[in-house]
Amino acid sequence: MTNGPIGPVDSSKVPRFAGFPTFARLPRIEDAPGARIAVLGIPFDAGTTFRPGARFGPAHIRENSRLLRPFNPATGRAPFGVVQVVDAGDVPVTPFDIGAAVTAIEAAARQFADNEVRLVALGGDHTIALPLLRAVAARHGPVAVVHFDAHLDTWDTYFDAPLTHGTPFRRASEEGLIDRQRSVHVGVRGPLYSAADLADDTALGFEQLTCVDLEEQGLAALMERMHRRLGTGPVYASIDVDVLDPAFAPGTGTPEAGGATSRELLAMVRSLSRHELVGADVVEVAPAYDHAGITGIAAAHIAYELISAMVAAP
Repeated sequence: MTNGPIGPVDSSKVPRFAGFPTFARLPRIEDAPGARIAVLGIPFDAGTTFRPGARFGPAHIRENSRLLRPFNPATGRAPFGVVQVVDAGDVPVTPFDIGAAVTAIEAAARQFADNEVRLVALGGDHTIALPLLRAVAARHGPVAVVHFDAHLDTWDTYFDAPLTHGTPFRRASEEGLIDRQRSVHVGVRGPLYSAADLADDTALGFEQLTCVDLEEQGLAALMERMHRRLGTGPVYASIDVDVLDPAFAPGTGTPEAGGATSRELLAMVRSLSRHELVGADVVEVAPAYDHAGITGIAAAHIAYELISAMVAAP
């Protein structure tokens, strides 16, 4: 019996380079009953349209999370000591059939939702956001989506394929999974196919907060716009690491110049504690293009701040 949550492995007793490679050295789900938040790997990248390799993202993020520590000084709390947080391993998804993989991811996510366990999913490419949103919406109804990304991901098809990493939020909007009055992209930038991309995106229910807005208005003003848009009610956060400038996240499939810094993104994610954060994902980490774990380290800290925000959320 324990008097509280089982925390991470004590690094004063087991070196950080040893032991099970769970996220932040957290207990595995089978070793800690009563989980309320679970880190779940989804090693799937068959929906990518340029550089592949995000299927190896979950393992890379976990490996680079070994240095995370239990106490978060930015929030003044030890998130792993408030509720039981666990590593739930990976969803065994097929790399050969996108539709079958999406179905398997949704089924796995629904099991956690049915047991009132919130997920921080480690991708994988951004296709996984659709089945995760299906599971969240099945429990909470349409949710506000705050989507940190260089790209809109509301395109219709690629080579006639409706399920890719560039289409999940169009499908989610069409299926009624998102709150069209409260959803927002943050950090979008770079060339588009045409002006119609922006018009379609707005019609699908998203406001766009761009990196040009970040530069011209500053971080505090951009965050306030984000919070006003999200309003009250359940929020789902979806974070593509390419929202970061390639200087801070080279290990990703579709990098775009002119992105946010790690410090700016972490501040924005941390501020989501103001909202009812019911689920999240961190996607598009492609280790083959990473250097010295730069992207993996950033993704690990993003996931850590998401957990902290969930713990502190109302």
